[in-house]
Amino acid sequence: MEQPDVDERRERPKRGVRVVEVGPRDGLQNEPGFVPTPVKIAFIEALAAAGLLVVEATSFVNPKAVPQLADAGDVMRGVHRRSGVRYPVLVPNERGFDRALAAEVDAIALFTAATDAFAEANVGTSIDGTFARFAPIADRARDAGIWVRGYVSVAFGCPYSGAVQPSAVIAVASRLFALGCAEVSIADTIGVANPTDVAHLLRNAGTDLPLDRIALHFHDTNSQAVFNVATGLQSGITSFDAAAGGLGGCPFAPGAPGNLATETLVRFLEGQGVESGVDAAAVAAAVATLHATSGQYPE
Repeated sequence: MEQPDVDERRERPKRGVRVVEVGPRDGLQNEPGFVPTPVKIAFIEALAAAGLLVVEATSFVNPKAVPQLADAGDVMRGVHRRSGVRYPVLVPNERGFDRALAAEVDAIALFTAATDAFAEANVGTSIDGTFARFAPIADRARDAGIWVRGYVSVAFGCPYSGAVQPSAVIAVASRLFALGCAEVSIADTIGVANPTDVAHLLRNAGTDLPLDRIALHFHDTNSQAVFNVATGLQSGITSFDAAAGGLGGCPFAPGAPGNLATETLVRFLEGQGVESGVDAAAVAAAVATLHATSGQYPE
């Protein structure tokens, strides 16, 4: 299949930001039951049609671990891929990468953490262990011309080991960039960050990391997410993750709340005079259709 021609300049609108949609993966993996494959495909296509230029579509993890996304290959083969849109998929190891290649993906996401305790709980190995798994994947992705995004989970606090120092986050993010990641998302996985925390981390990161290639990923436990976004904007961040309808959290993070809703983020940005190129009403309509057709939301 011919891959879409993605113009890098289209990814971040002038005088604005890029919203990275994570709902189809980070959201649907947390649903109590299996959302039918055609419903997932329609949801992904509706989000891309709403103006989102990066839609994280699914995950090629072990289907026994996350049965909600056991149809990852069918989803990626079924989605009509719009020109100018990327559809990253999570790959935890080479076996997952092989499955992703068979589905002709154009972008992948690699997940690690800022603490060994969370990495062990999430993927069964230490931070160093995740990078040992990532190295051959990154090499193969580069050879295949596949775009790679990295994630640093629990960047502001870990449910197992508590507070996380900026130096730990910066060290892991630096390793992801060295591996070849085009962008690294710094995630508040359990929703404990506040604007002071965000400003402190970014102030420290600014001397070591390319902030124009950093994204922020917030959960909305204490209604702090948009304030954290505002702090990110003030610090020069131009990429933010969000999930349509506030879907998701993390199945391996006890008590993790839902993600910042895409439509909430877009409306907040509009109120700040910041362009995103995303139609919030169209995102909300995509969520309403998902609710009506997925079988997960009884009347």
